[in-house]
Amino acid sequence: MSGLHVAIIMDGNGRWARLRKWPRWRGHIAGVDSVRDVVRGAPDLGVTTLTLYAFSTDNWKRPAAEVGRLFWILREYCARERAELREMGVRFSTIGRRDRIPKSARDELEQTEQATARNTRLHLRLAIDYGARAEIARVTRELYSRVQNGVLDAKDITPELLRNTLAGGVPDPDLLIRTAGEQRLSDFLLWELAYAELYFTPVLWPEFRRAHLAEALVEFRRRERKFGGLVPKANLALKDARAG
Repeated sequence: MSGLHVAIIMDGNGRWARLRKWPRWRGHIAGVDSVRDVVRGAPDLGVTTLTLYAFSTDNWKRPAAEVGRLFWILREYCARERAELREMGVRFSTIGRRDRIPKSARDELEQTEQATARNTRLHLRLAIDYGARAEIARVTRELYSRVQNGVLDAKDITPELLRNTLAGGVPDPDLLIRTAGEQRLSDFLLWELAYAELYFTPVLWPEFRRAHLAEALVEFRRRERKFGGLVPKANLALKDARAG
C-alpha cells in the first residue's frame, strides 16, 4: 500500500495550559513535544506526508504577545530540530503566506527547508498563516492572470488543475485528525479534504503521541473509502467475513 497523507488540526494547547492554571504559551511549548513524537513515529506507521495546522490567518486576532510567542516557538523548533529532521530523512516545508511571518522565524524555516529538501522518508508540511479560502482565492487570481496573458485557455481550468496549483503535486490527505474534541475544519485544506476520512479525538494536542496516531490509523483502515462510487462486492464480502 502506498504511503498515507495525514493532516492534523493541533487543537487544545490553550485548554491544556488553563487546566493547569498556566499561561496559554506553556501549552504551545508543550505541543512541540507532541509534534516531535508524531513526526518521529509517522513513517513507521505508513505515513509519508504529514500536514500540521500550526497558525491560521485568523490567529492574528489573538493577543500580540501570544502571536509573538508562537513565532518564537516556530523559530526555535526549526533551529533545534533541523539536524534531526535531516538525519531522519524528513523533508520540511510550509504552506500559507510568508510575507507576514517575522523575519527571524522566516529565515529559520527557510534554512530548514533548504537543509531537508532532498529527503524522502516523510514530507512534513506546516500550515503557517494559512487559510483555505484565501489560498483558493489566490490560485483563482493566478489562473485568471494566466488566462489574461494568453498562456492558459479558460476551458483548460479543471478541478485537477486547480488541485495541482493549490497543492503543488502533494496528494490529497487520506485522513484528517482534529484533537481536543472539536468537530469542524476551521478553514483548513477545504478543497483537498473533499474525500478525506475525518477522525476526532478528545485528547488535547499536548498529550497526543504516536500511539494516538496509531489508533487513528487503525480506525481509518477499518473504513471503506468509496470516493462517490460503490464498494466492490469483493470488499463487502471480505468485510462480512471479518465481522462473522
